[in-house]
Amino acid sequence: MAKTAVRERPTFRCAECGWLTAKWVGRCGECQAWGTVADTTAPAVRTTRAGPVSSAARPIGEVDVEAARAVPTGVDELDRVLGGGMVPGAVILMAGEPGVGKSTLLLDVAARFAERARALYVTGEESTAQVRLRADRIGALRDELFLAAETDLAAVLGHIDAVKPDLLVVDSVQTIASAEVDGSPGNVSQVREVAAALIRVAKERGIATVLVGHVTKDGSIAGPRLLEHLVDVVLHFEGDRNSRLRLVRGVKNRYGPSDEVGCFDLSDDGIVGLADPSGLFLSQQREAVPGTCVTVTVEGKRPLVAEVQSLVVPSLLNSPRRTTSGLDGGRLAMVLAVLQRRAQVQVGACDVYASTVGGVRLTEPATDLAVALAVAGSAKNDALATGLVAIGEVGLAGEIRRVTGTARRLSEAARLGFTHALVPPDPGKVPSGIEAIEVRDLPHALRVAFPGAEVIRFASRRH
Repeated sequence: MAKTAVRERPTFRCAECGWLTAKWVGRCGECQAWGTVADTTAPAVRTTRAGPVSSAARPIGEVDVEAARAVPTGVDELDRVLGGGMVPGAVILMAGEPGVGKSTLLLDVAARFAERARALYVTGEESTAQVRLRADRIGALRDELFLAAETDLAAVLGHIDAVKPDLLVVDSVQTIASAEVDGSPGNVSQVREVAAALIRVAKERGIATVLVGHVTKDGSIAGPRLLEHLVDVVLHFEGDRNSRLRLVRGVKNRYGPSDEVGCFDLSDDGIVGLADPSGLFLSQQREAVPGTCVTVTVEGKRPLVAEVQSLVVPSLLNSPRRTTSGLDGGRLAMVLAVLQRRAQVQVGACDVYASTVGGVRLTEPATDLAVALAVAGSAKNDALATGLVAIGEVGLAGEIRRVTGTARRLSEAARLGFTHALVPPDPGKVPSGIEAIEVRDLPHALRVAFPGAEVIRFASRRH
């Protein structure tokens, strides 16, 4: 006979981040917010009684796979990240900073989807007139694209019943609230309830659903971590407001690769996918310029050729500046230390400015060698040879370490016309059209890159 056990356990939950504790405290131990921990004790009911099933179990070979086929969105770069398109019933969470272009991209996707099916766009942050103006600007007016401005969960579900869409876009999940749950829109309980209700409807009716999410100051998705576990796909929409380049990065994907990246160009006329974005990350200088070096980074599975620029000048300050744009400041500091200690490039009394071209952000260690060569070239006012790229990680001992995907990187560089590459030892198979020059450490790389030249050593001075 089935048994049911009922017992109460004291539980206190933070209304901001969902942190749980067995006793009340005035300050949340997770988000450090004051006065947000409240008693949520409720009877814990556990039962082993059998219940009705939604559908009978069948042999796995008899399951129809057509229902899980991805449907292309019409935006090739987004399809690349999703693994071919949107799967009916899949729930996608797209997060990004305010103003980065999430709404513009999703409105364009909904309009393209509406050319062959029915789409519903629910906005909780703007009025329908504001969204209509954006649709006019980017050419996203379609007869089968329906628009609603709602902040109540029940009203959103009512629109779904009335429109019966094949694609649902909710912008954003933090602005929708349920009257059945206490708290303001965006808190942990509301986000959990709204997301669970929309996911349940999407699975039951086979509606491809996109939820727009906010991000915190540190770039993580706002709200409970449970939200990322409930959805099928998590996408991060990235980009610098001062640049037109936008990246959609797959973080989680149950239906395809989780490490793909899509590139987009955001302009006043809308957002356009970039099938070949490498040219955006190179300057238009026809002649070699001191302080520049080209490298090849890998975003997801896509190699991108990018240019690093550096300027080294004697400092007039007691604490010389280290300024970066598109590069990790800590990584640059490490490269400067190795340059000074292992390669005798004295830049300790100099201001060092380092940046990338086109707004791309280089984070992987494979770009260390290019950063080091750019700084050394600026320090001695000598330019690298045209047609040269540098790939490799710099270790603290000055050694050049191997990186993954060297063949793909070299193939991309050769496709864009580069003829020589400085690479770590044993690079593997080198594609035709480019010559790989192996360098074992940083001093060796400097001798190869700048033959017959002396590195200028700025004397340490203080004012």
